[in-house]
Amino acid sequence: MYKIAVCDHIHQKGLDMLSSQNDIEMFDFSDLPKDELFARLKDVDVAITRSSTSVDQKFLQSVQNLKAVVRAGVGVDNVDIDGCSKQGIVVMNVPTANTIAAVELTMTHILSAIRNFPGANTQLKDERKWKREDWYGTELKGKKLGVIGFGNIGSRVGIRCKAFEMEVLAYDPYIQPSKATNLGITYVKNFSDILACDIITIHTPKSTETKNMITKKEIAQMKDGVILINCARGGLYNEDDLYEGLKSKKIRWAGIDVFDKEPGTSNKLLDLPNIYVTPHIGANTLESQEQIAKEATQAAMEAARGIAYPNALNLPATQANTPDFVQPYTELIQKLGYFCSKVDKSAITSIKIHTEGEISKYVDLLKIFAIVGVLKPSLDNKINYINAPFIAQERGIQIHTNTQDSSNSYKNLVSITFNTNEGSLSVAGTVFDDNIIRLSQFDEFEVLVEPKGRMILFKNTDVPGVIGNVGQILGKHSINISDFRLARNNRGEALALVLIDDDVPQKVIDELRDIPACLWICYVVM
Repeated sequence: MYKIAVCDHIHQKGLDMLSSQNDIEMFDFSDLPKDELFARLKDVDVAITRSSTSVDQKFLQSVQNLKAVVRAGVGVDNVDIDGCSKQGIVVMNVPTANTIAAVELTMTHILSAIRNFPGANTQLKDERKWKREDWYGTELKGKKLGVIGFGNIGSRVGIRCKAFEMEVLAYDPYIQPSKATNLGITYVKNFSDILACDIITIHTPKSTETKNMITKKEIAQMKDGVILINCARGGLYNEDDLYEGLKSKKIRWAGIDVFDKEPGTSNKLLDLPNIYVTPHIGANTLESQEQIAKEATQAAMEAARGIAYPNALNLPATQANTPDFVQPYTELIQKLGYFCSKVDKSAITSIKIHTEGEISKYVDLLKIFAIVGVLKPSLDNKINYINAPFIAQERGIQIHTNTQDSSNSYKNLVSITFNTNEGSLSVAGTVFDDNIIRLSQFDEFEVLVEPKGRMILFKNTDVPGVIGNVGQILGKHSINISDFRLARNNRGEALALVLIDDDVPQKVIDELRDIPACLWICYVVM
């Protein structure tokens, strides 16, 4: 009998599914204190959790036979994924079951803000005042909506707002423009077009790239009286800057379901009169809770039986029967893919994976890791080793592989050619003894550097004084250089790949870009 533990409350339909299986023994531990719960997990094969149970070191120390953890929901902030990986525990989530619930909550916030609905309700019910003149709103018809992130949720919000006769603009550098334009929605490349909208709603994962995506700088560029909505993840809007924008009435209303630190009961945003808030209830519909429970229990049963690991977040594509030397190449190719996507954030049209040497026998395995790396910056935890090929296909990304039995330069070499609407980028790398991975080529420039940490890529005309200028600017801002690699091509150009110890503010990048010899600059954090 396979043993599955339900650590937090889920919909009864999920419990019924588990209890009806002849080969599964279900344990409902949802009402147990955590210390008692941990004591009961020793022999469990799969655990189903929600936000109330943290899969932390204490949790992991209490399990011996655990094969998988299923997070019944989207977020895995309370799961130590690295710790699970070290113990061979697969982490899964349920990323799409609450899509409609989140879409409809977003619409609720938009409509509440445009018509001041909660305030009118409160005045009449709690104060018993009938003052219609206090509650003049505006209409959605003819207004311009900016959607940041045009995935499952953002695209559906856009469709619904089109039905209100709004003009909808979509900003998402990781999708093909046709995904928006086929719906009659305007696709924009320039973020300032979004900032000029009447209403702005954000639907991106939370990552280093999207955290504080909206700050006082962006708010200053917005229309006076703009409405901001966030039902995605806390921290996408800088909360201090949001507070000041609301206080000054630059932002007329905000509808917020998520906060940087939750529970948000002491958040200063709650003190303002022009913000409508809900306590992170994006998934809180009866239908979505039932669907989440069903999908989570189905995933748990498949994992317990060893059939599959749906939406696995840390499951490496099978490396059974592969030599030990292959593993560092899977890490390398994923890093190369991630690096490409951080350098060029345009919509991807195709990816070509090229291998040379003995590693070519494992190109199909490397392909999965390459796709995960390429799509990780835009999808974060929504991309995994199971769904990667399907998501690439859904996005219209063509995947090609090419192999060569031997390499002219290294024992083994792997490369990715990354094509987007704006152009192409090719990077290559190899692995030395002791599993030392290195980036060896960037387009036609030969470099040799570890793809790790903070990097400035600086392309310039090959003239004297450039290295000194770069070093002087970084030194002026107390940014320490840990490594500096320089390469040249045969067209009178040079590429500097500068590794630094400190984060680089945008003003420093702008200052480097102003160096007369600069042709192109990019800042990447790996």
